[in-house]
Amino acid sequence: MIFELDNVELYFKNKRILNGIYLKAETGRVTGILGSNGCGKSSLLDIAFGNLKPKYKFIRIDNIPILKPLYLTKLVKYLPQYNFIPNHFKLHKLFDLFEVNWDIFIKDFEEFAPYKMQKFSQLSGGERRCVEIYIILKSKSEIVFLDEPFNGIAPIIIERIKALITETKKNKIVILTDHRYEDVIDMADDIYLLKNGTTKLIKKLSELEDYGYLNERQFPN
Repeated sequence: MIFELDNVELYFKNKRILNGIYLKAETGRVTGILGSNGCGKSSLLDIAFGNLKPKYKFIRIDNIPILKPLYLTKLVKYLPQYNFIPNHFKLHKLFDLFEVNWDIFIKDFEEFAPYKMQKFSQLSGGERRCVEIYIILKSKSEIVFLDEPFNGIAPIIIERIKALITETKKNKIVILTDHRYEDVIDMADDIYLLKNGTTKLIKKLSELEDYGYLNERQFPN
């Protein structure tokens, strides 16, 4: 499957935020979006999902225009920056609701095994984020959007999440953005830089320096 987001134009109070956006992602590849804080990365994912209505946008899947909000197609799951799971949900009910296997989850994340009957609110911030990422990746969809998935998660858990994303991309389109640019660069097969309201496809890391986003000392080893 090939997903394309094209010709996005977004204004807030007559100020143009995004213009001339193009982004392409496909099954089997992780597409990363980099950019400074406040540049519009979250807005771009909200537009793609259908939460935010811009002045213009054009979405194609396998070259077929999608004229209704993407979330209505049931093709996509979206992890927003904020916690989306209600605090009163017990974990076993949550996994049942999303049709995700709890037993497989605790094989990969054994530290959660004692929490099956606990409410979501009883987990730490990092634990809540881990559960949400897992559910979004494992529940039924063909496209996954991840906005700041690594926020508040311990480095050792991040490595397991990255392995899970790598596994997931075999059967799904994965588009992610995170302020931890090293992890985005490490994971992504394709990278777009969002700068001055438009996207630039990065073909080599040195271009991130050319565009003033990173300097050479910041490049991952």
